[in-house]
Amino acid sequence: MLQTCNERNETMATSIAAHEDLALIRRLRLASFVEASTLMTLLFVAVPLKHALGYAIATRLMGPVHGAAFVAYAWCVIATVSGGGDWTRRELTRLIVAAFIPFGGFANAGLLRRKEAAAATLAGRR
Repeated sequence: MLQTCNERNETMATSIAAHEDLALIRRLRLASFVEASTLMTLLFVAVPLKHALGYAIATRLMGPVHGAAFVAYAWCVIATVSGGGDWTRRELTRLIVAAFIPFGGFANAGLLRRKEAAAATLAGRR
């Protein structure tokens, strides 16, 4: 009986951890999309508006928005990777480098989708 209770507690703890990992990965996917979108908007809308048409307000508005999105993304990467899971150095490097490259956050969508599917399987959801 005691062994059965311990097994149940371990299973429950594993399930809770898997659900937390799943939530972190979903949050990271969202942050990655938002960060990539704000970078694209800054580079391909705000900067040309500033330099071609003289609308400096575009970069003064979009710059801080992208800055906040970047900080939120960096925080999500740290929280997700330190929260557990089986993240390799290569995957971590990819997540970090992608934040500095246009379309990089979108390129990580496949990796994050696979990680989310694996976490969902562990959490017992599909």
